[in-house]
Amino acid sequence: MGRRSLIMLAAALLVGCTSEAPAPTDGYAFYSRRGQQEQTRSASASRPVPTLMAVSEAEPHASPLPDVPTNMIIRTATASVEVDSLQPAIVRVRLLASRLGGYVASSGIETGKNQLRQADIELKIPAARFDEALSGLTPIGKLESVNVDAQDVGEEFVDVTARMDNARRLERRLIDLLATRTGKLKDVLDVERELARVREEIDRYEGRIRYLKSHTAMSTLTVTAHEPLPVVGTAGRSVMGEAFTQAWRNFVVLVSLTVQALGVILPVGLAAGAAWFVMRRRRTLTAPIGGNGV
Repeated sequence: MGRRSLIMLAAALLVGCTSEAPAPTDGYAFYSRRGQQEQTRSASASRPVPTLMAVSEAEPHASPLPDVPTNMIIRTATASVEVDSLQPAIVRVRLLASRLGGYVASSGIETGKNQLRQADIELKIPAARFDEALSGLTPIGKLESVNVDAQDVGEEFVDVTARMDNARRLERRLIDLLATRTGKLKDVLDVERELARVREEIDRYEGRIRYLKSHTAMSTLTVTAHEPLPVVGTAGRSVMGEAFTQAWRNFVVLVSLTVQALGVILPVGLAAGAAWFVMRRRRTLTAPIGGNGV
């Protein structure tokens, strides 16, 4: 009986040694996790903050090219139109712009005495209907001249968009660095200054992209409409009467110029005549008498 009890006790001890260790209590798990967090914090504090060069190099160098909108072309044109009446022509130009989905950006009218009545109207027309705007000027009046300038900005759009994407990735990386708040205060301030510079670049790139998109979507057409020179005279006078009056004035001017010229021609003529008379008289006195000489 005593031997059987000793065998059972030895078997129980062997089973207890080979079994797994009991799981830690909640309090032990809490202090274990806290110790691991303190070790992680101390390790990250001892690790230096990545430099800005490392931040930029951490980003992938190869990025997909942005989608370029079709027809990235800025078109500007100037046209000169001779019209019979200025005011109706201005109204028709405005109606042409609104019919094509555009608008009048600016306008100016020049009138005055003895001046050519004309108006300069700047239109913004959708790029897809730019040719329709040019052909729509023909019914308004006599189309005298048309000059079109086209500038392809597709390459610039791709370049600016790629630069902006890279700047945004760098901005996100810098924000992540500021969120950790590790390292020296000087390093943190350097990151903040770099973040401000990157955001300024992003704003500049976004402004340039908006400019390119707006100017490629809407083309600029400047129309100069003018009336023909008047052939009528002043009120109360006829054209022929004014022509005879001008002819008489020209005759009076000619006579006055002739009289003024006499003040120069007469003295010169008298001096030339006196010199000729003196020379002739001298030849007569020095000529030999009898014709054959001595």
